[in-house]
Amino acid sequence: MDKQKNKDHRQIGQELDLFSFHDIAPGAVFWHPKGWTIYRTLQGFIRKKLALVGYQEISTPVMVKSDLFKKSGHWDFYSENMFNLNVEKEPYSLKPMNCPEASLIYAVKTRSYQDLPLRFSEFGILHRNELSGVLGGLFRVRQFVIDDAHHFIQPSQIQDEKSKLLLLVVDFYKSLNFKPEFYFSTKPDKAMGDPNLWKQAEKDLEEALKNSKVKYGIKEKDGAFYGPKIDIHIKDSQERDWQLATIQLDFQIPERLKLEYIDKDGKAKRPVIIHRAILGSIERFIGILTEHYQGAFPTWLSPVQVMILPIADRHQEYAKKVLEKLITNGIKAEIDSRQETLQAKIRDGSLQKVPYLGIIGDRETKDGKISIRTREGKDLSQIKLSNFLNRLKEEIDKKI
Repeated sequence: MDKQKNKDHRQIGQELDLFSFHDIAPGAVFWHPKGWTIYRTLQGFIRKKLALVGYQEISTPVMVKSDLFKKSGHWDFYSENMFNLNVEKEPYSLKPMNCPEASLIYAVKTRSYQDLPLRFSEFGILHRNELSGVLGGLFRVRQFVIDDAHHFIQPSQIQDEKSKLLLLVVDFYKSLNFKPEFYFSTKPDKAMGDPNLWKQAEKDLEEALKNSKVKYGIKEKDGAFYGPKIDIHIKDSQERDWQLATIQLDFQIPERLKLEYIDKDGKAKRPVIIHRAILGSIERFIGILTEHYQGAFPTWLSPVQVMILPIADRHQEYAKKVLEKLITNGIKAEIDSRQETLQAKIRDGSLQKVPYLGIIGDRETKDGKISIRTREGKDLSQIKLSNFLNRLKEEIDKKI
């Protein structure tokens, strides 16, 4: 790919009508219909994978009393990055992360060792008070969503759970044709909790990496303030390195919030929390994908997968039947009914990066078929609609 011709995701977002930013809400994204379609498609892809491996999805409030973050330990290390306000003279905060609230759901009832591992996933809206000078499109925002999850486990389950997580992450990124690279991030200078618990967490985490037989680098003192972590990086089409997924091992928050489970000996024990995200910030991930593909998203992720182009008014009726058939079969399709030449419609469809352009004229209407052209300009000639649908479904299923 010619780096000289690469466009910034903000320019692509404007050209393809995906999203916008406005001074009325600095650091927050206004998602347009096409951009929100990409967003929901990614979320749906993740949700489907998580449902197959035992996750239960939760949702927690955006705003809670600040006291929760003081109990969890976040306040001492993160309050300057939080949006705080007073409600009836009591301090509240917009949550900057989901883990304390997920812990409250865990703690609402007595948990048995037989309940663990318990995996809660959440697509919660988060707010972090980034300085206006560092805000940058989708890459650095104040309001965002992480494909977050918290695993509440027994200490004896750490290795097995970590191994399963690494496999899940590798499988996900391979499905997007990314090759993940792994890094072990150790205790930072600014950290909370018992040093002995930190040593145990670092030992457990590195052992999980070794057992998984993946190559990994070391990021000294780059862990979270409550625990060490595994960071997963990918390289995009421009060979830029991005840190995306993270897997964090946490002995501290269960201690701070007095979380318990009843072990097989009938005694109360502390669970361990594994924090994990695969995409990281969904906003940032879409920004990365937008530049990686330069707006030409693969068929499964494209907000419009097929654009129907009737040549003349007499072809409109059949074109609408084709459109209905595509939509009924789950294909994201639109029709260009403008009074423009076919060449103009093809040009505009290609500029909008629509994977397939379906041309309908006299011959197609007579034969009950459709002529297909790709956004790259390849002519696939006339084809039965059923055969075209099979092709589309195969591409979408295989994520190509």
